[in-house]
Amino acid sequence: MAKPLRLAVAGVGNNISALLQGIYYYRTLIADGADTNKLPGIRHFKIGDFAIGDIELVAAFDVQPEKIGLPIEKAIFCAPNNYPNLGLDIPHSTTIVHNGVHLADKGVMGQAGVATELRQSEADVLLYSLPTGLQRAADAYAECALEAGVSFVNCTPEAVARNPEHLQRFEERGLSLIGDDLASHMGTSMLHRAILDLLINRGLTLENTYQLNLGGNEDFRNLQNRGESKTVSKRNALARTGLDMNRVHVIPSAGVVPHLQDRKVAYLNVIGRGWANMPISIDLKLEVQDSSNAAGVIIDLIRIAASARRRGLAGFNAAAASFLKSPPHGHLADEQERELAELRRLNAACAQELV
Repeated sequence: MAKPLRLAVAGVGNNISALLQGIYYYRTLIADGADTNKLPGIRHFKIGDFAIGDIELVAAFDVQPEKIGLPIEKAIFCAPNNYPNLGLDIPHSTTIVHNGVHLADKGVMGQAGVATELRQSEADVLLYSLPTGLQRAADAYAECALEAGVSFVNCTPEAVARNPEHLQRFEERGLSLIGDDLASHMGTSMLHRAILDLLINRGLTLENTYQLNLGGNEDFRNLQNRGESKTVSKRNALARTGLDMNRVHVIPSAGVVPHLQDRKVAYLNVIGRGWANMPISIDLKLEVQDSSNAAGVIIDLIRIAASARRRGLAGFNAAAASFLKSPPHGHLADEQERELAELRRLNAACAQELV
């Protein structure tokens, strides 16, 4: 294994449980001789310097008392986390969960301690994965990353990479800034966008459409009261030239259904008009493991961030755009081509260094 990607995480929730368990799941498959070109759920086995298993979790932050002080492999199973225990043999880690940034009436508390721990851990990337709706916390952790000289990946809808001041400062420090908000592996917004693209490309007229999302994890509970930024981000993901967004209705958390636990159930409805004004109606149901859906994208975003930084490519990297709902410059027509070009650039630079 090449020098591993040293990862720090802010928020030890279901996404981190899915990510950490998944890394060991794939390490086990590879150790057993699995074909790395046929691993389930993997789009890119290697990005730049890093294969799927080349991740070392070196720092973790949370504010939940039950998690603080625990080694990371135990903290990921603390309630209210409810991602399934995959029964893997995860070795004991020396990485324990530290007290993170706390929101106060005026500003935030704990930034100095987080920045110090980030420096001491020699992390390459800080992954921000706190609940939606905490813009001050997102800004505070971005400041910690800047102070410690660590690249930043924002999983949430809060505006970090879309903040021109943040983006400029990360560029000036030679650090990657990747965000905002994951476009899940097979998410409601990506499926919804594909259907709307099909209508537009085939010349049909959209009358109206909606998506409803249900789940049983803390993210869905939080979204009921703090869903504004998520709604904006989901609408960003669906926006298209020629699409009347007044006809598009999005409900990020239509309800919390406890027995679903970390599973998400989404319902999509699209009503359109075709030739001679004849109606067309589409109804779909999507059910996924919510945090696996996130981890399958996070694994690529953190590798893009770390590889770009090692190549001297600061700020936002175009290779990440299609993995996000709200990238800094919005979604562009040639996004797929730009993503592939940037991935080739990262991989080519890595190959040259190895010669």
